[in-house]
Amino acid sequence: MFLPQAGRSHRVQINRFITAIAIFAAASAACLSQSQIPATAWRIPIGTAPPNPGGQRTELHGVNIDDGYWQGAPVGGIGAGTFSRSERGHFERWHIKAGIHKYQDVPTNQFAVFAQQEGAAPVSMALAVGKPKDGALSSWNWNYPAGDGEYAAVYPKSWFAYGTKALPVKLTVEQFSPVLPNNYKETSYPVAIYRWSAENPSSKPVTVSILFSWTNMVGWFRDQSRNFNNAANDQNFDQFKTEKVDGATGTGQMSGIVFDRLRTGSVKDEWDGQFAIATLPGDGAEVTYLATYPTSSDGSEVWQPFSKDGRLPNVGQPIASSGDAFAGAFAVRFTLAPHEKRMVPMALSWDLPVVQFAGGRKWDRHYTHFFGTEGTHAWEIARTALQHHEEWGQAIDAWQKPILTDEKKPAWYRAELFNELYYLADGGTLWGREAGAAKQAIDKDTFTYIECFDYPFYGSLDVRFYGSFSLLRFWPEIEKQEMREYTATIPQSNPQRYMWGWKSARENRIVEYTRKTAGAAPHDLGSPGEDPVINPTQYNYQDVSNWRDLNSKYVLMIWRDYALTGANDDAFLRDTWPAVKQAMEHLKQYDTDGDGLIENGGFPDQTYDDWIATGESAYTGSLYLAALKATARMADKLGEPATAKAYDELEARAATAYVKKLWTGTYFRYAVKGQDTEAVMAEQLAGQWYAGLTGLGDLVPKEMRVSALHKVYDTNVRKFAKGEMGAVSGIAADGSPLHGNPQTEEVWTGATFAVASHMIDEGLTDEGFATAKGVNNVVWRDRGYFFRTPEAYDIHGLYRASMYMRPGSIWSMEYALDKK
Repeated sequence: MFLPQAGRSHRVQINRFITAIAIFAAASAACLSQSQIPATAWRIPIGTAPPNPGGQRTELHGVNIDDGYWQGAPVGGIGAGTFSRSERGHFERWHIKAGIHKYQDVPTNQFAVFAQQEGAAPVSMALAVGKPKDGALSSWNWNYPAGDGEYAAVYPKSWFAYGTKALPVKLTVEQFSPVLPNNYKETSYPVAIYRWSAENPSSKPVTVSILFSWTNMVGWFRDQSRNFNNAANDQNFDQFKTEKVDGATGTGQMSGIVFDRLRTGSVKDEWDGQFAIATLPGDGAEVTYLATYPTSSDGSEVWQPFSKDGRLPNVGQPIASSGDAFAGAFAVRFTLAPHEKRMVPMALSWDLPVVQFAGGRKWDRHYTHFFGTEGTHAWEIARTALQHHEEWGQAIDAWQKPILTDEKKPAWYRAELFNELYYLADGGTLWGREAGAAKQAIDKDTFTYIECFDYPFYGSLDVRFYGSFSLLRFWPEIEKQEMREYTATIPQSNPQRYMWGWKSARENRIVEYTRKTAGAAPHDLGSPGEDPVINPTQYNYQDVSNWRDLNSKYVLMIWRDYALTGANDDAFLRDTWPAVKQAMEHLKQYDTDGDGLIENGGFPDQTYDDWIATGESAYTGSLYLAALKATARMADKLGEPATAKAYDELEARAATAYVKKLWTGTYFRYAVKGQDTEAVMAEQLAGQWYAGLTGLGDLVPKEMRVSALHKVYDTNVRKFAKGEMGAVSGIAADGSPLHGNPQTEEVWTGATFAVASHMIDEGLTDEGFATAKGVNNVVWRDRGYFFRTPEAYDIHGLYRASMYMRPGSIWSMEYALDKK
């Protein structure tokens, strides 16, 4: 686009999954070696730039978010808020406040190491490449060498495998949150695990100390700005805490720092709550601490003692802030015998239970079902993580192993499958219930995430049509819940008039449109700038109540979510059936010539919202054919044979018109009238893609589908950028570029995965993987768009709209492969 506490069955499922994995877990945590990082993990040398760094398209400078290529896999459960430690080792990207993107390095959020081999001088340094800006923490050693070691990622896990050029010890940290398939509890937890493995490669003892510093960020996530210039610190205080943890091995002493704020009663505001850092290192390790130090200092109160012997001064009186920013740190010190290995787990948790949007409505995050809504449970969350990190890590490995080790699939694809899952947690995600609402079943919590931070619309329907395949694959209950939320909107209307952005600009005058018409599927569930879920369709670039793709996509997602989850959730079909019928009736008005096939309205009335279509068109026409079939099959399932017969007959008439008016002999033309009528559109058979994956069968004959896909592969893929960048959206039949609007000249990452999926489903497996590989080349190999996969890029590799929902469609390729 331009511009649920789980129910009983959920608990059983979670417990069985975790228990099965725990059987294979060691009684005590095993030490990860660098060789145990999955061979197929995506990798880049620590602190180095990508081969050919990209950026946003020239005309979008100052419009789209472009933070540069210092990025990394996020941590944080789904709906908990997230943040990222970039591949150079700095904590830089922050999606804690729902729907708001911030990017700023916080130097006092950092790891550091002290290492001293027996008889040698000590070495100490921050484990990050590059000094902080503005001379922050100038007393620290920021000289870790770029390229010494690797950063690797297979989301939700990532690793820093540090080199030994500067250190007499081999260090690896595995970092993750318990994002687990078919899990509606731990997956929501606001916690990150950092499992430090240290190995002495020498013949002499080595003393090692790992420092973890964190900033009291309570009050930092109040506004909608993209930095922390307005961070508030008043009444914040840090407190060292230690306790014995029942069931832990050895002394079982958990130690750490809680970052809190003076308040009366429970947390009431979204920016309020707690953070905590903690460790449960086991016997033979010493924990020292400095609970409070000002972030404005040169950091010598930390670095001077730490760099001397790996210890901190054990000072912990809680001092309240009258505006100054505070941080705190602890260090875990131990000695390794020659060739000995040790693992030290650390946890970082946050309890910010409230979500609030600009409209003022407040929501309690999903994890509060398990830890309460008081906002004072960060220590409890950290303790839970330190008790269960081993089984969580094992569970993630068991989930991923069958795919990561499947050598019939390309290595790049196996890694990208999981790495593109990041956005389900990182996309400004709302998963919770309205604060103060009547108690409800846990699986009824609202769920939605935004299209992207440049286009901050929750659950954009035309985009989630693609991106939600990943959600359906692993968390089908919240996928269905979001579709129930959409179902509730179909009969709604909102007569408020707004300015139609595209048409007003085109005609140089204010052109009005109605926000929501009854029967029309909304474009989105709302914006963080208003009252999302309650007030849908905030997008005003086009008149979306008259879009031709949204209703078909709504119906197809209802059918998909039923068909691909066992085709036995009849209650889901019954609940959505009235809205499905209303949505399909709404579309019939757009068949003005009575041939059964709807027509486009002469403006960009579909997801390609700058590309005009007039009359019948391949994209929206194929979606409509599939939606007619899906409606007929739903009617069959629900015992309405007459309705099924009527929709089958209508689909047959519409399919005849579709072929007659759009088939060129080798492919289906873009549209019958208007702009780019003879263009080869990469997604010309989008409806057949869905029909094939969901068992609806043929919309057009097999030979036509295969011919059209060969044409797309030969022109949109191979004749664009030498076949190295994916499928361009539109191209002339002879392979020459189209210049009628910017979107025809773009590769859409999620659309490319959809086309690749369709190719695989039709037997063109090699072509499908070659098509999808182009996206990997640009995003993960060359241009540095990792963990911010954009909506689109041009032939120069310059992007539009990073951190986007649609690329989740890569998981549709797995559904196509499942059928083989």
